[in-house]
Amino acid sequence: MTRPPVPPFTEETARIKVQAAEDAWNTRDPDRVALAYTEDSVWRNRGEFVKGRDEIREFLRGKWDRELDYALRKDLWAFSGNRIAVRFQYESRDASGQWWRSYGNEQWEFDESGLMRRREASINDVPIDESERRIFGPRQGTEGPLPLR
Repeated sequence: MTRPPVPPFTEETARIKVQAAEDAWNTRDPDRVALAYTEDSVWRNRGEFVKGRDEIREFLRGKWDRELDYALRKDLWAFSGNRIAVRFQYESRDASGQWWRSYGNEQWEFDESGLMRRREASINDVPIDESERRIFGPRQGTEGPLPLR
């Protein structure tokens, strides 16, 4: 399976890859999202270590069962060859109704067919009031880069 764009990345193709990832994650469909990763993809997500599409799928199911009304934004940070770095923010609420904004950075490594074989994510969560929300559903064409806070 090929998942364009494929490495080596240019600024344009890296931005396309980042937007495709954001769009897929905003569907909150673990089966769809898992197809972007190699069968043996390895992840570090916070303090969790995940390996392979089946574990990725299960991880995402649990994530979106806990993180309700999840909405994500990703921005390209850097790229080189078959690697891309992004910064991101997402908002979600927990079962008690508490809203959270999560800030993070990811490093991605792709195989020659454009599937991600490695993902490392560092994430911090900040409680917010519902009135402080700024991420609603998929990105609108006029949105600019992510603010720092």
